Amino acid sequence: MSRTIPTVWLYGRGLDMWANVEEPTAASAPIRLDGAPWCDWLETHSTTRFAYPLTDRSAGWIAGFMTVRKEPRQRGGSYWTAYHRQGRRLRKIYLGPSSALTLARLESVARIFLAQRATKEGGPDIHALSGS
Repeated sequence: MSRTIPTVWLYGRGLDMWANVEEPTAASAPIRLDGAPWCDWLETHSTTRFAYPLTDRSAGWIAGFMTVRKEPRQRGGSYWTAYHRQGRRLRKIYLGPSSALTLARLESVARIFLAQRATKEGGPDIHALSGS
């Protein structure tokens, strides 16, 4: 089954990690996060959402995906919000404007979703995973 929305794929480890956006309908080259093309892509009118992997590094696989959506605000402008379904519950975390959407920010939100998932399943406590 192919994805119908753009997907961010992560590469590397630790501080040498980077990511690319892969669009299923585009024949263009992947877009690397945190650069000018990434900011331009986020600001285009046609970019309204993308998938981001929840990577469980200790297990070595992708545990799921969060969907990141651009949502218009009543006072003008658009802001990004991350969503992840856990059972019947849809969890939501506000990300901010396009300028705040960095690889580091996406990774921190992915860790929160993974920690919530692990806590629900009887795994490690969320505070232990977030460094609090």
